[in-house]
Amino acid sequence: MSNNKSDNDAWQIFQVADLMAKVHGNQAKLHEFIRVPTISSAVYRLPVGCKDMQSPHLEDEIYFVVEGKATLRVDGEDQEVKPGSILYVRANTQHSFFNIEEDLTVLAFFGPLPGAMKKGY
Repeated sequence: MSNNKSDNDAWQIFQVADLMAKVHGNQAKLHEFIRVPTISSAVYRLPVGCKDMQSPHLEDEIYFVVEGKATLRVDGEDQEVKPGSILYVRANTQHSFFNIEEDLTVLAFFGPLPGAMKKGY
């Protein structure tokens, strides 16, 4: 895996292909690749026919669809997603992917943990 990292942890570089390899397979899989108080990020894969079992998160979330085709349901509204789609879901909002027509891989970026900004991070 190509993960360049400075000595003081001020920066890191991740390669999408390396992250996608971490979740490859025929089962739903999530791989968190960074977590600090102000942000966390993961790669999430849902193969065709899989059920997305996530529940609302405490943080705001942005998804970037790397590959695949599915529908995202947010608070009862459906939206088709495909490569290049960028999706925003506010904290504590019910959402899930379904009708996965092509294996879906997304990068997920979570906003600060509740209270993190008050702590001065």
